[in-house]
Amino acid sequence: MNEHFIKNIEIKNFKCFEDFKAEGFGRVNLIGGKNNVGKTAFMEAVYINVYSYKSENNSSMAIYDVVFNRYNQLILMELFKGQSKQYILQNIINEKSIKYNKAEVQSNIQKINIKFLLTDLKKRERRSFVKYFLGNIPISHDKLNEAYGRVLELGIEDEVDNAIKYIDSNFKSFRIINSQPKCNFINNQNFIDINELGDGLYKFLSVICAIYICRESYLCIDEIDNGIHYSNLDKLWEIILKVSKQQNVQVFATTHSKECIESYARVAKKLEDEDITFIDMGRNRDNEIKAITMNYKRFQEEIEMDNEVRGW
Repeated sequence: MNEHFIKNIEIKNFKCFEDFKAEGFGRVNLIGGKNNVGKTAFMEAVYINVYSYKSENNSSMAIYDVVFNRYNQLILMELFKGQSKQYILQNIINEKSIKYNKAEVQSNIQKINIKFLLTDLKKRERRSFVKYFLGNIPISHDKLNEAYGRVLELGIEDEVDNAIKYIDSNFKSFRIINSQPKCNFINNQNFIDINELGDGLYKFLSVICAIYICRESYLCIDEIDNGIHYSNLDKLWEIILKVSKQQNVQVFATTHSKECIESYARVAKKLEDEDITFIDMGRNRDNEIKAITMNYKRFQEEIEMDNEVRGW
């Protein structure tokens, strides 16, 4: 059922990583560590590798479109010297990596060689994945509208509403009205613009919509606790753990928060969900980024002993 899940990864010379390896990932993976240790870059590497699309002949292929939309567009265009985007993508796919010599690009651009050791790429190339990368700022209305449009296509709007009701018992329903995301509540029949309801509900909606439409796929959430009051963290994790299991979604998330990490452990224990990991990232004495991947048992032991698990 979870044959598409990423189990291991190797990243070479991508952003802050020179030679990085981690293994043993579960269905839900929380990444902790100090500032500037590469938590977000780690998830970007995962996201780049699983980004895919369906071609005209109905066969899917690994596609690194996110590269063009984020950090490396100018680098790649310089490397391939004006070749078409499709040509570049096909070369990346064929090589299973991105490689070029520093002499071929501007002198201030670092040499890059990204190589991923993941689950069988050929298996994943046979299908097209919906996937999301939720950053540490709220997604735009357009993105939320797009996600909810997919919710409507799948006919799961009631499931989304029920998940939100778990957060707020007064909540009634969420709808897109005239391109604006709005909610109504039991004690107020009028729909209220979501901007009037605070960042917390917006974050919940974004996560809930994303995890439902990422069925059989992947979801990355940067700084997952941003905008969420600590008293609601258990509810957030309970939704993520339950729905990711139901929808077979592999989740990667980052946090700086001790409360968020403890909540994650507490809810996993409550639900007896052992298909989780905690990834503790830090730098060794040689300033190399390393990761300790803790399975459910070890993670619970570390939390029970009140050991510091937010990097070193």
